[in-house]
Amino acid sequence: MNYLEFEKPLAEIEGKAEELRAMARSNKEMDVEKEAAALDAKAAQMLRDVYKALTPWQKCLVARHPNRPHCKDYIEALFSEYTPLAGDRNFADDNAVMGGLARLNDQPVMVIGHEKGNDTKSRIERNFGMARPEGYRKAIRLMDMAHRFKLPVITLVDTPGAYPGKGAEERGQAEAIARSTQKCLELGVPLISVIIGEGGSGGAVAFATANRVAMLEHSVYSVISPEGCASILWKDAEKMKEAAEALRLTAQDLQRLGVIDRIIKEPVGGAQRGAKETVAAVGEAISAMLGELKKMDGPSLIKDRRQKFIQMGNKGLAA
Repeated sequence: MNYLEFEKPLAEIEGKAEELRAMARSNKEMDVEKEAAALDAKAAQMLRDVYKALTPWQKCLVARHPNRPHCKDYIEALFSEYTPLAGDRNFADDNAVMGGLARLNDQPVMVIGHEKGNDTKSRIERNFGMARPEGYRKAIRLMDMAHRFKLPVITLVDTPGAYPGKGAEERGQAEAIARSTQKCLELGVPLISVIIGEGGSGGAVAFATANRVAMLEHSVYSVISPEGCASILWKDAEKMKEAAEALRLTAQDLQRLGVIDRIIKEPVGGAQRGAKETVAAVGEAISAMLGELKKMDGPSLIKDRRQKFIQMGNKGLAA
């Protein structure tokens, strides 16, 4: 387990329990289970207390945790007959965006998502989940295909934002994001989005302009990262904690504001401590949201989506 900064006291207790058990394994005559169990109980209570009162900045750290399940994990666990589709038919394939045809509970769907990678090699290959223009154009191509064949679209969002590199800007990064957002608004099929980690800036909105948007309990969704916001407002990236508070980027704040529709509960300690339970909960939420939309025809879905975004922000302004 990779422990976050605010989890250090927890790491010490769990480390002591493991040390006791390691000593018992090397010396069969030692009986340490009672002491180890007491430490386990203390650690479990501490974990509950810590995760019951996370600050917005701490939620950012949890959302970025390297052990959280990523897009690839959800696709492998929830979807059958997944057939990846690659390339934007213009420039290249972007490994930061994965997508293809699949079945969810035997229903054909199109699934698209950001993939960050899970080790150094794959993170570099996936560009840490930061898509280039060809990634968004690939997503547009897949959404077009879904529209043509009347397949629901499911997007899994986990990106710090679109890639800001020189090459990406030269190839029309802003235009690609805008066209992907526009395509979301035009789809005559159900579009469901789940923020599974970070939902950063336009790079996330380009996939999440959906009929139904859900967030995992400790994920974040904002117009800019706290560090970026602090650099602009205070000229000091170290003010990221204050920026995280001001951005109202937590799932709880965004549900109150009407930006998202549902919060998916995570296990105690976050998705990184219960990947299987988290993936299952996301699958159940996607199925429920698809059920809410199944009786709506194309024009109704488009109208529902547009109204959702026109009204966004009116709810909860007094909060």
